[in-house]
Amino acid sequence: MPRLGLGPVICDHLRVNGVARILVVDDEPYITDLLGAALRFEGFSVEVAATGREALDMAQRGRHDLVLLDVMLPDVTGTEVCRRLRAEGNHTPVLFLTARDATEDKVAGLTVGGDDYVSKPFSLDELVARIHAVLRRTARMADADPTRLTFADLEMNDDTHEVWRQGVLIELTATEFNLLRYLMANARRVLSKSDIVDNVWTYEFDGDPNIVETYISYLRKKIDSFDPPLIHTIRGVGYSLRIARDRETDRA
Repeated sequence: MPRLGLGPVICDHLRVNGVARILVVDDEPYITDLLGAALRFEGFSVEVAATGREALDMAQRGRHDLVLLDVMLPDVTGTEVCRRLRAEGNHTPVLFLTARDATEDKVAGLTVGGDDYVSKPFSLDELVARIHAVLRRTARMADADPTRLTFADLEMNDDTHEVWRQGVLIELTATEFNLLRYLMANARRVLSKSDIVDNVWTYEFDGDPNIVETYISYLRKKIDSFDPPLIHTIRGVGYSLRIARDRETDRA
């Protein structure tokens, strides 16, 4: 295999949680085609993006296990993409690809929330090893406290039934807590009223599904008394816990 440098494909790497989903972001089609093919051969599921804005849109819509992110993009730099992801509460691991070897570039990437970096030229076996190392590390962090959920500046402890936003303890009723837990466990997904009823109201519920609107309103008064608002209505579809960047969401 030609060198980016790319070395020989290694087929026996440890799989992490089955098939890991990787978003590859680079503006050079040769690189994305080559990395996409090689990583799929390794057993990964791969999506590709050519610009920073495309990467942000795909990261918001999808649920990736890792973003392989080139620093030098034509519109938004890789470091800025990572910074925006972290500001939106997206903690998907980011592994930077950079042709620049300056220490300040590496520090900048790690400072905005990157998890690791690989300098070009690199071999494929080194890249895949780094990917697995990042995935194992983040998996251990997730397993360390499975009762705690976080999104942006919102935290939940399922054991103690405590919720904090910006470090402030928020008192929730049992139903409000269960509703918020479901939203946080499915952050950035759009959830219909029927989805929420089926998963939050654990007893058989034959009442008006508009009760979801009532409890969303209760929850907003407590959670979204802080900025930015996190609970959004997607008109005609449902609700989503996210930080909106565009006009697709409405707080009504």
